[in-house]
Amino acid sequence: MDTLGLLLHGFEVALTPANLMWALLGSMLGTAIGILPGIGPALTIALLLPVTISVGPVSAFIMFAGVLYGAMYGGSTTSILINTPGEAGSMMTALEGNKMAKAGRGAAALATAAIGSFVAGTIATLMLTFAAPVVAELAFLFKPADYFALTVLAFTSVAVVMGASRVRGFVSLFIGLALGVIGIDAMTGQPRMTFGIADLLDGVELTVVLVSVFAVGEILYVASHYSHAQDQIIPVKGKAYMSREDWKRSWKPWLRGTVIGFPMGAIPGGGSEIPTMLSYTLEKKLAKQRDEFGKGAIEGVAGPEAANNAAAAGILVPLLTLGLPTSATAAILLAAFQNYGLQPGPFLFTSNPELVWGLIASLYIGNVMLLVLNLPLVGLWVKLLRIPRPQLYAGILVFAMMGIWGVSGSVFDLGLMAVLGVLSYVMRAYGFPIPPLLIGLILVPLAENQLRTALAAGQGSIRVLFETPISIAFLLMAFLFLFVPLVLRRLRSA
Repeated sequence: MDTLGLLLHGFEVALTPANLMWALLGSMLGTAIGILPGIGPALTIALLLPVTISVGPVSAFIMFAGVLYGAMYGGSTTSILINTPGEAGSMMTALEGNKMAKAGRGAAALATAAIGSFVAGTIATLMLTFAAPVVAELAFLFKPADYFALTVLAFTSVAVVMGASRVRGFVSLFIGLALGVIGIDAMTGQPRMTFGIADLLDGVELTVVLVSVFAVGEILYVASHYSHAQDQIIPVKGKAYMSREDWKRSWKPWLRGTVIGFPMGAIPGGGSEIPTMLSYTLEKKLAKQRDEFGKGAIEGVAGPEAANNAAAAGILVPLLTLGLPTSATAAILLAAFQNYGLQPGPFLFTSNPELVWGLIASLYIGNVMLLVLNLPLVGLWVKLLRIPRPQLYAGILVFAMMGIWGVSGSVFDLGLMAVLGVLSYVMRAYGFPIPPLLIGLILVPLAENQLRTALAAGQGSIRVLFETPISIAFLLMAFLFLFVPLVLRRLRSA
């Protein structure tokens, strides 16, 4: 069946009443958590993992996709109205969006953000539709050595890009690797790093780590920086929609942001922060009214918001086709697949096409839902900002504990959640990035398995890791990720 035929089958799956309800629920929940500062899609999906274990995988992932896209929409609202990005990808939107709101053009800023998100999300989903099957076909050519080289690339690029310090990035990565090897070795049957504790023989439960890192650690960090001063919310003024001049100045940034965001989201370590920064810089250089930047230029909202949403679709390409997470949210989605006993990769397209194409089709539907939810109902969403922070975060903590207890019923897991939560708080406080920890934890079983398989095929010779052009290319890219920034820094200081 060709791509269009498979996509139509995906729409049949996504348009069932039950799945439409899950898509709407995910979109509304995503918008809400995007608006609430400090709560991102990664935290929300981590909290939902224990709850959705009884829901079918197709419905669960349709809801997760709604949460992912909805958070991108909702994050722009707080950036514009209170100058506080709801999630990391909305940082650049705050620079110009908040200035527009203060100048009485908040409605236009919200409109260009919402419409730009819709345009970019739809185009990027189209790219995902046609790129994913091609990448999945190419992945069938990969040998174990190639997959191992790919995981090395993911380790190095994510550890370097996701933190200000390479040392801190690698410390975080190695903590994740250490957690990932706890338990019984699959090949020898010997316990590793269990310290005689029977509860660790099955390894560290991934859901426990995710909830600990994103809920407990985040709440402790927010509480330590809590200020009793109320955020000043700028009322939405101006016309409900954009003027003709606004449309004229926005449509090109939307397209440019999409072109920047999608490929950056797809590469390891790209994330949403880098493409939004690149988009903002590009729009500042290309703008005719360059003097408006810093005072409320609409291009500075349109471009980064488009790049943000396009990057969200981009992370799904390596995740679905190679099982490779390129961001914290993608790492949690990979954990969700594993919770259902599924392994993303080229075989997922043939073994479970209903899930893959239902998920992709739901992205188109979710985009339309989000546009309808965000433009007319922005006043309603803004009321969420009035929820007192102490009550909000206390509720999240209780929900997290109930979720972990519901999944495992283990006092040990609750204690482990507390310990890992304190560890992640310390990491945040001292500037250690969290995503490398998650990437290390999730990718270490794949990396170890592929390395051992490759070495077994090569009768123990390490040369087998450098015998194919694909593995050489990936290892060379990993080398460049590690050492080129260092060389450039030395050249600048010389």
